[in-house]
Amino acid sequence: MTGGGLDGARAGVLVEALPYIRRFRDAVVVVKYGGSALAGSEASPLASFAQDVVLLHSVGIKPVVVHGGGPQIGELLRRLGKEPEFRDGLRVTDADTLDIARMVLVGKVNRDIVSAINVHGPLAVGLSGEDAKLITATAHSSGLGFVGTVIGVDPTILRRLLAEGLIPVVATIGADQSGQAYNINADTVAGALAESLGAEKLVFLTDVEGLRSDVSDPGTLVRRLTAGQLSQLIESGAAAGGMAPKAEACVRAVQAGVRRAHVLDGRVPHVLLLELFTDGGAGTMVVP
Repeated sequence: MTGGGLDGARAGVLVEALPYIRRFRDAVVVVKYGGSALAGSEASPLASFAQDVVLLHSVGIKPVVVHGGGPQIGELLRRLGKEPEFRDGLRVTDADTLDIARMVLVGKVNRDIVSAINVHGPLAVGLSGEDAKLITATAHSSGLGFVGTVIGVDPTILRRLLAEGLIPVVATIGADQSGQAYNINADTVAGALAESLGAEKLVFLTDVEGLRSDVSDPGTLVRRLTAGQLSQLIESGAAAGGMAPKAEACVRAVQAGVRRAHVLDGRVPHVLLLELFTDGGAGTMVVP
């Protein structure tokens, strides 16, 4: 390609992005950066994600980052000689495991994401659901220990940070009325925060390219579907395992007023920008 052709292609990308930038200006976009997307990804993928978030912020979009950390929690548990235990896809969390989860999510993963964003300026603020009573939780079930279910969200602290031009980065630890902490599924938290903020978009970055009609066949990627169609996929078992809470959060969010939900492969460089600012997109989009 000649230099002129390359310049034209670059200009074409910017022209394609312009109407999306205008449309989403001042809109809240909740982005869940999955522990699986983080796992094994040292500086480069995290740096790419941070660049995307800062670019969204720079064009007037209001990103809120929610993160998981399951693989990182599991790794530290094993290093400490404690074998992870799961029931129905949820980690059994005793008091020791809860302490480890809080250390990893709040003290390690949250700080890594905040630091990666703040390379570009004093923008990101890390917090957990325990801060300012952001997430009120209760026990999911007695057999799972300190695994929580969201029963309430007070987005006041998020709205204040967004109004100050800051980027909240949320670790998914919540607490009940007595102050007891719980580890909560990050997909569920992302959906609940998107609903409470009236977000324009809810985006899940994970380690697969999107939702499939046949979970074992990458060729069955579904680019666009309604909440009703996704509910049918969930009932059929096509959205199972770790994809189930993402799919369920997508359905609930768009039914509660979030305009669009997306499932993307967070390992693809700048996939967030490709999905939000190009006509073709990059993963699965769920509409009402």
